[in-house]
Amino acid sequence: MWIWMALFSAVLLGVYDVAKKQALKKNDIWWILLLSTGLSSVFLAPFLTAGVPMHHLKLLFKAVLVTASWISGMIALQLLPITTVSTFKTSRPVFVVIFSIILFGERLSLLQWAGVAVVFVAIWLLALSSGKEGISFRGNKGVAAMIIAVFTGVASALWDKVILKEMHPFFVQGWTNIYITAILGAIMAVKALASRRNPSAGLQPLRWDWTIVLIAVFITGADMLYFFSLHADGALLSVISLIRRSSVIVTFALGAALFKEKNVAAKSAVLALMLAGVVLLMASSL
Repeated sequence: MWIWMALFSAVLLGVYDVAKKQALKKNDIWWILLLSTGLSSVFLAPFLTAGVPMHHLKLLFKAVLVTASWISGMIALQLLPITTVSTFKTSRPVFVVIFSIILFGERLSLLQWAGVAVVFVAIWLLALSSGKEGISFRGNKGVAAMIIAVFTGVASALWDKVILKEMHPFFVQGWTNIYITAILGAIMAVKALASRRNPSAGLQPLRWDWTIVLIAVFITGADMLYFFSLHADGALLSVISLIRRSSVIVTFALGAALFKEKNVAAKSAVLALMLAGVVLLMASSL
């Protein structure tokens, strides 16, 4: 059952990424993140329980990681084509596997290492493909933001494995969203104050877009399925992470169709190679 929950989580996550890209046409990243996370907190409010202080401290730490990953990921979406971002994000499960070895003592088989190697080759090919669009991986702010998004996301995934051993999925998801909303609210308050001195450096006016509601619905469903799958008996973080990252198929296909981005054929080949590496890792982990 946990494998199916991870799969449906991946589908919702792929649509969520496309909805974010669409919403960025009307509003900046701050409004989208704050409103979608706030709405998600409202959706989960009926399931909240009080908890103990130590649990809340652990969730606050997770909220910081997630906020850093989301903000940097949204910046990357603004600066890079969605197909480039979605393909690069598929490297995240590889790093989850690597850090699982370092932190949790997990060991990789020869086949798993082969999968890691294939994905890294695909990342290198992605750099060559993106260069045709005038995207340099050296000194590129979008690429730097994407790297930050990937590694803070990896840290959050590893932390999930720790905290879900002692907390219920609804507790983790609900309170984490509340803390993320509070952090984003504080950031936006600072930006609002800064806009009084320099309007160009502050917040852009909010232009309501119903896509924000869709974003909240998709991420709430995707995360709920993810937390419950990871919480299940016998669930493996490495396998769940790989399945969840298959959301790139949905993101890539919809992104290429809706946003008419360039160099799709070359990126499709890179995506196929990267997914081959993911399949190698998944096959050797089951």
